Amino acid sequence: MLTFIARMKAKEGKEEEFIRLAKQLTEKVLANEPGVTAYQFYRLRDEERGFGVIEAFVDDAAEELHRDTPHFHELAPPLLECLDGTYVREYLDPLE
Repeated sequence: MLTFIARMKAKEGKEEEFIRLAKQLTEKVLANEPGVTAYQFYRLRDEERGFGVIEAFVDDAAEELHRDTPHFHELAPPLLECLDGTYVREYLDPLE
């Protein structure tokens, strides 16, 4: 299993566009990618224009497939253009 949280900040004035694109991407991912076990965007409470996404895949191959989907290629570039800087991933490992 591959799980991570990605944290990001939207450019000022781009928050609504970011939210619209994030919702579209989430809908398409959950409807079309059986290897995804979680995919949800969130607003960060304590960071102005801050957002996060939790993504979980059954394995590395499922994440690679996710990045190769037509909806990812369509929606990820304009979503990334809404960001003020880049995003930071924090990988999570389940407790055993």
